[in-house]
Amino acid sequence: MSENDPSTYVRTREKGARDVSYPQAPEPLTVPVYDNHCHLEIQDGEASLSLDEQLERAAGVGILGVVQAGGDIESSRWSAWAAAAHPRVLAAVAIHPNEAPAYAAAGRLDEAIGVIDELAAQPRVRAIGETGLDFFRTPEEGLPAQYASFEAHIALAKKHDVAMQIHDRDAHDAVLDTLQRVGAPERTVFHCFSGDAEMARIAGERGYYLSFAGNVTFKNAQNLRDALAVTPRDRILVETDAPFLTPVPYRGRPNAPYLVPVTVRFMAAELGVEVDELCTQIAANTVAAYGSFED
Repeated sequence: MSENDPSTYVRTREKGARDVSYPQAPEPLTVPVYDNHCHLEIQDGEASLSLDEQLERAAGVGILGVVQAGGDIESSRWSAWAAAAHPRVLAAVAIHPNEAPAYAAAGRLDEAIGVIDELAAQPRVRAIGETGLDFFRTPEEGLPAQYASFEAHIALAKKHDVAMQIHDRDAHDAVLDTLQRVGAPERTVFHCFSGDAEMARIAGERGYYLSFAGNVTFKNAQNLRDALAVTPRDRILVETDAPFLTPVPYRGRPNAPYLVPVTVRFMAAELGVEVDELCTQIAANTVAAYGSFED
């Protein structure tokens, strides 16, 4: 990828033995919503979809727009390009917590955060993310770099007055403690929320947004359904994390923003509310977190 042409950047998800056919489109939503976290630079499926195709499929089922998230210099540049080029895309840019130790080991973490700082100044970059802590994939010796990166990203979200999307894997207490110690940005989003009801209560009390992905539909994810039940309605967001975390009954197949309606309808049933009511709230929450997609 050329720095001068970030549109050429592509990643490919390993197909393995899974079913790589895209699921059929669900029934369109009556009240449109947004996918507030996806990775559309990652090609997946037996026939990969271009960004335009992804957005057209999404629009066809009532998805007004997406927040495209970066995780390193290259994907963050692609995300910023996508948002500048497409009116239905906003961008989040960051160094992913699992990438931070590698940048630090190469002596490039400060340089990488500097690139994120530059990208965050662009008008359609509306979030710093995904950033946070991951105690699952990163060994102990990499944690100082994760903490340093996370705190630097918190500072960038405040500097640019944008939202922050948090990646939190097996690090719930440490993430909450860091946000309290350093001071959370005004609009803080737990992307693909993975905690329990008690964590959801704490996050809600602090005014954080909780974004639920397709894994809320998984049989073994009762903790997520319990968390959803206690999350303040004005803090609920929905996402795909595409191409990952495809909701039941399509688990394992390629995910995409056009499958948001599957997750939203499941969430509405869990909450015992009308789908249109939940969609109206989620759409308002998304704009409150990231601003208008039309600006």
